[in-house]
Amino acid sequence: MSKNTVVLGASENPERYSFLATQKLVAHQHTVTAIGIKAGKISATPIITEHPPIDNVDTVTLYLSPANQKAYYDYIVSLQPKRLIFNPGTENDELVNLAIANGIQPIEACTLVMLSTGQY
Repeated sequence: MSKNTVVLGASENPERYSFLATQKLVAHQHTVTAIGIKAGKISATPIITEHPPIDNVDTVTLYLSPANQKAYYDYIVSLQPKRLIFNPGTENDELVNLAIANGIQPIEACTLVMLSTGQY
């Protein structure tokens, strides 16, 4: 089943985990909106810099350091995702608490591992 996913911190750099996760999410037939600091592309998926409203978001997966997440707090909450994945290095107690307060399930995990093991 396709899960509408927002990748926050997307990058065109093929060495970045956000790049690999975007490719793998698409390969697993999930709908992906990639949002980054710089516009670009990951294969056929555009990286946008805007914060558009998106309906029916299942998952937001983070590839931003905690310091860079603050600018996205309101946007994440506005998307009303079912879950928020904190990939390694993105753990942030303040955002975890905000997620819980807004009915969003915080998960400390790796999107790539979740996809590889069928837990996504």
